[in-house]
Amino acid sequence: METGPSLTSDMSDGTAVDEVRDRIEQELRRVMDRLRQLGGAMVSEEFPAAPADDNQSPDLLDVVQVQEEREVSFATRDLLVERANRLAEALKRLREGAYGICEECGEPIAPARLQAMPEVTTCVRCQDWLERTAERPGVRRR
Repeated sequence: METGPSLTSDMSDGTAVDEVRDRIEQELRRVMDRLRQLGGAMVSEEFPAAPADDNQSPDLLDVVQVQEEREVSFATRDLLVERANRLAEALKRLREGAYGICEECGEPIAPARLQAMPEVTTCVRCQDWLERTAERPGVRRR
């Protein structure tokens, strides 16, 4: 069980809720901006030798490098999309009054954890348990 004041108990006034919402929305905008940047970069990578081609075929190393960069960009994009979805879900939980409550045990999530990762849905104890049991097949979730 986590100790210290819970964010949900501190959110009885509208100011705290507004601050949390603003912070999550700001983080969501930052993630969306990063996604847009990645989307624009992908277009130029699709045709690496297009503008000043001079009919030269790209070096194999250049092709491999472009493919590797594209794969990293796709992986980064996937992670950003997942984070954007989690942040949007956090905003929904905030509107519904369930933000800051662990989905596993129902206890408040520590404010420091929510400050570091506003999209989390579990307290440290439950997250640790989930990670440990995920490594061992056959262990039932609560």
